[in-house]
Amino acid sequence: MEFRIKDLNKEEAEYIGRKIDEIVPHEVDADSEEFVLKVENENGEIIGGCIAEVYEYHWSRVLLEELWVDERYRHQGLGSMIIREVERIAIEKGCRVVTLGTASYMARPFYEKHGYTVFTTLKKANGYISYSLVKYLDRDIPDYMPKNNSGTRFRVSYGNEDDADVIQEGLDTYDEAYEPKYENVGFYKKLVDEDGRFSAGVIADVDKGESCFVEALFVEEPLRLQGLGTCLLKEAEEFAKGNGASVILTSAGDWNVDFFKKNGYLIRGELKDVPKGHNCYELYKMI
Repeated sequence: MEFRIKDLNKEEAEYIGRKIDEIVPHEVDADSEEFVLKVENENGEIIGGCIAEVYEYHWSRVLLEELWVDERYRHQGLGSMIIREVERIAIEKGCRVVTLGTASYMARPFYEKHGYTVFTTLKKANGYISYSLVKYLDRDIPDYMPKNNSGTRFRVSYGNEDDADVIQEGLDTYDEAYEPKYENVGFYKKLVDEDGRFSAGVIADVDKGESCFVEALFVEEPLRLQGLGTCLLKEAEEFAKGNGASVILTSAGDWNVDFFKKNGYLIRGELKDVPKGHNCYELYKMI
């Protein structure tokens, strides 16, 4: 049977997400829920906060996506307050793990003081190193308290989408002093059969001149083991390479990691027993 590659539409992208959820082991629910925390000063101005996501792998993991403190209020314990509140929420929801990302010019020592350990590293084209860190909340890790806790005169509270925009803008401004803002382009493609029916699809994002991340890859069950997934993965790699990316990244669980390994991907980090009873992996391939 011959297949043609075409653009993926929104409905098909949503379909891929649903089908991938069905492939994941039945005891693992892959839905997620985002929350925002903020810290305001006496004038109601946001001076710090975070954006985090709870993954419903039995409510076992929180991803701390962004954390920012206004430069005028740093080294007063605000970051520690936010971290502790994220961990409190994580425990409240039954989570066992908090993961986050940072860079060599950012706050790795700060997170390590709070009991986080590095589980992936990646040297970027601009010379900086990105890190993924993890903290297992069910382990006995001493709580870190900064020497200056003057920030405790403020309080951490839940925020909304507008607050998240302020936090993201503050962090972006900080990042731009160290590395450029990469232009992001999406790769949303599908394979269709001779009758135009959907057969397989891939979703990937490329930061031009930097890296690519494969977010989702799915092949209809009757068509598996025929090379369709490999075909789409190679198309994504060529697209990334054509946009100046030097590395392609993805995540996988122990239920699908072998596919990526057979296609030349190497493990750069592992989360053991996350979700409960399974292992998750971060993978990469130089292109």
